[in-house]
Amino acid sequence: MRYQYHSHNQPGCGGCLLVAALILLAFGGAPLLINVIGILLSTGIFLFLAMFVAFWAFSYYIRRRVSEYEQSQTETRKNFVSLLVHILVKVAQFDGNITRAELQTIKNFFRAHLHYNQNQMFWVNELIKDATNNPDSLETLLAQFRNSFAYEPRLILVELVYQVFFSNERVTDQELELARNIAEYLELSPYDLQTIQSRYIHMRHAAVNQEQQYYEVLGLQADATFEEIKKAYRKLSMKYHPDKVAHLGEEFRGVAEEKMKEINAAYQYLKKKFNNQH
Repeated sequence: MRYQYHSHNQPGCGGCLLVAALILLAFGGAPLLINVIGILLSTGIFLFLAMFVAFWAFSYYIRRRVSEYEQSQTETRKNFVSLLVHILVKVAQFDGNITRAELQTIKNFFRAHLHYNQNQMFWVNELIKDATNNPDSLETLLAQFRNSFAYEPRLILVELVYQVFFSNERVTDQELELARNIAEYLELSPYDLQTIQSRYIHMRHAAVNQEQQYYEVLGLQADATFEEIKKAYRKLSMKYHPDKVAHLGEEFRGVAEEKMKEINAAYQYLKKKFNNQH
């Protein structure tokens, strides 16, 4: 015969309170019971008010820090980051819902990839709250971005969209299609889109050798001539020059600088390869 353990129900809080009330009545009568109840109620109200004041004070502190930070930024930078956050949130809502993990991915992106400090993250968190309740469509937001910024900031935006997608372990075909649609809507050239997309896709494939990656960085096929390599290098160097996006903030200048490092490394490798052949 198998023994079955049956748990016994423990006395509930109601029973404990009843026992406590009886003890108070036994030792001090009704006045003691009333005093204890009054103390408990007063303590509860005090704790509630203290928590409310603490929450209000913290919220005020955050709003003040965000306001001070915003006032220290240029209108162009504020507009760029605000539209960027709204677009990234709208991208995350593409499947009709935005999860906590997706929101965390966006926050981690600003914290890890753009190296935002605490004040900047307070600002981003407020922008995310606004973005999640924004009724504007992705197309409307992209139209605002396209009408507000030149070609180079659009390149940076598409780079950042791909970075957000590829910060996840798995990137779906729908996400890649959305990224391509965003690039086309922002009127990026097919060459620039191919350059960006190929680099991120091939980063996931260990079988792609270093030399092939360098060709991809420059948007070229492996049979490209050295003249084509030089032309691609000059073209990309002009588009991703950090000075062209410096007005958007140091972090976006940093994105351009990282891109320029990749372009320079690819060019120097392929230049050395062709020099060794002659």
